[in-house]
Parts: sequence; structure tokens; C-alpha cells
Amino acid sequence: MLLNSYPKIRLGLFPTPIHRLDNISALLNVNVFIKRDDLTGLGLGGNKVRKLEFLLADARQKGAEVVFTTGGAQSNHAMLTAAAARKLGMKPILILKKRGVTERVGNQLLEYLMGTEVIFMDTDDYADIYAEMDRIGRELGVPYYKIPCGGSNALGSLGYVDCAREISEQGLHFDHLICAEGSGGTMAGLALGAKLFLPGSKVHGMMVDNEPFQEITLALMKEAAALLGTDADIREEDIHLMDLCGPGYAVPSEEGNEAVSLMAREEGLFLDPVYTGKAFAGLLKMAREGAFHKTDNVLFLHSGGAGGLFAIL
Repeated sequence: MLLNSYPKIRLGLFPTPIHRLDNISALLNVNVFIKRDDLTGLGLGGNKVRKLEFLLADARQKGAEVVFTTGGAQSNHAMLTAAAARKLGMKPILILKKRGVTERVGNQLLEYLMGTEVIFMDTDDYADIYAEMDRIGRELGVPYYKIPCGGSNALGSLGYVDCAREISEQGLHFDHLICAEGSGGTMAGLALGAKLFLPGSKVHGMMVDNEPFQEITLALMKEAAALLGTDADIREEDIHLMDLCGPGYAVPSEEGNEAVSLMAREEGLFLDPVYTGKAFAGLLKMAREGAFHKTDNVLFLHSGGAGGLFAIL
């Protein structure tokens, strides 16, 4: 397998810890653990750091001086891309959808502190945004690199194949892994990584947006597997999804807010209402509906998002 053959720039602090959530486990009558990818070290931490290690290595290899990316107004990925690009001496330019909280709070405040150029576009079509990146890049006249929303392409997904390998080396078997599904790359990488490194583990993606994630995840898994030189016998039945979007992307849901409060009260840990809160609500729903056995080990991926917590909830 070719995972180690792809260039990677060390941006985070790995491995991130895994620990048992004792109070939550007692409440749900199942062994619930948490993978602290909110502690990846760059910015306020989060899952995008693993993807950016591969993506920005590729950008550097191609001589990029400017890095573009996109997302919603409070995108965790966009903020972390700006932080990583700054650290590596590249200029970040964020072209974000003019949707949600655009004031100087949350991730917008962090981007301001980093002196990041932020452009808002009034569009729902990312094709318009990628075209604008090309227009600005040509105008600047320097080598530039485009990172898709969420860093979710095949190369970025390798970050979570690598995370599955890391989990396999941390000494516990997990029957179920739970993560937020917001753009597809984290779920695709974990699901592919589970097939390669975590036999017997089932990965569940909690959808926080209204996108065709069955098709998106399957395509990303196959493309990432092709990069690694393995087909891994990828099938649709490897993809387990649950709709937790609620009233809409970046719109808090009642069950998501309950999950945020429960984690804060019981474990002193903070989730966000857009991604991890809704994903943890999915774990709670599965437990309450009897989806887990009492002896199961369930791992929740805390993918970060602290910046958005101060803008949306």
C-alpha cells in the first residue's frame, strides 16, 4: 500500500488521545470512547489538520504561493486552511458562501486575527466559487492551489485513512466509529481505513447537510483507494449513514443542542452545534434505539469546531 509514499507536511500533534467517557457510558449502558481530534494542535484543532497535511504538501510541491479554499461563512476548514497556509508561508484567500453568520465572530474573528483575505459570494453553487478562484489566481499571476470545500477530495481523505491506522495502533478494538459527515472526506477516509486497518469496525457517518452522501462517500473511497493502489473491495454496504441535518446545514437542531449540553454537563467537553453536536446526537439516538450491545466499544470522533460554537449556538 502506498500511504507512506505521499508527501505530508507535519502540521498537527499526533497521535491524538483516546479516552473513555465514563459518565456518558454509564448513562447509555455501553462503552463510549472519544478520539480527541479537537486537539490536533493547529489553530483550535480539528479534523481538517489531517487532510491539510497531505493537501498543503501537494501545494508546496507544486510551488503554490497562494492557497484558495471555500465553505460556509463559519467554515472550520477555511479557518484552519488559513492558519496552516500562514504557518507555511503561503497566502490564504478564502472565498466563502454568503450564508450564515458573516459578522466578525467565531471563525471570522480568528481569520481576522490572522490577517486573512475573506471574500463572500452570494451563491449556492461551488462551481461559481471555483471559477472565481481561477479568475483571481490568473489576475494575481502567481502559482496558486485550490482546495475544495472541507478538503474533501481523494488526497485529503488520506488523512483519515492515516487516522484509522493510528487508531489501530492505540490498543483498543472498536465495534463502531461515529463521525460527522459534512463534505464526505472524513467519513470516506475512516471507512476505507477501517477496511484496511480496523477489521470488524463499522463506521457511521452522521449527515449534517443535505447532499447525496452515499454517492459522494463511495466515490471518494474508490478514488482514495486508487491512490493507495488497492481496491479494498469497496461496496455500498460499507457506508452507513444517518440523517442528522435537522432544519438545515449550519442551523442548530433540538437534538444537536441537547447533545452539546449533555457532553458539556457530563464530561466537561464542548461540541459545536453544526457538526459534532449533531453527530453525537446520532450516537445518542443509536444507543437509545438499541443499536449497540452492552459490551460494544463505540468510538466518537471529536472533529473540532470550537470556533463556530461562539457564532451559532
